[in-house]
Amino acid sequence: MKLILTQEVSGLGGPGDVVEVKDGYGRNYLVPRGLALRWTRGAEKDVEALRRGRAAREIKDLGAANEVKGRLEGLTVTLPVRAGSGGRLFGSVTVADVAKAITAAGGPEVDRRRIEVDQPIKSLGAHRVSVRLHPEVLATVPVEVVAS
Repeated sequence: MKLILTQEVSGLGGPGDVVEVKDGYGRNYLVPRGLALRWTRGAEKDVEALRRGRAAREIKDLGAANEVKGRLEGLTVTLPVRAGSGGRLFGSVTVADVAKAITAAGGPEVDRRRIEVDQPIKSLGAHRVSVRLHPEVLATVPVEVVAS
């Protein structure tokens, strides 16, 4: 099955990439979750718009990515959230919350789709969050979740 990716899918590609996947994976996982569109001639015209948007957001070269990585890893990000007794949060910390906290801490503006969290953050304390800046560069940012 030929698909056009609309979002970053690890191990497959980024927005605007035309990929060939097995029928079940495309029909049952990628398309229903909005990660991909079926490939058609009309949809191929939309690919160019996706690629232009992706190029504007993406860090161009490896040197710039390493520079941003150094800035991110030097930050101490504090994220105030509502918490109950015992240090449990009301809800969880989302990647959008982390992106806003990085910008508020004086770091570069990071696209929320580039942030990877291993497990949902549902407790107070120190956590580590990964930011994929470039296919070869992964920055690890320390995030301190505190009660507000």
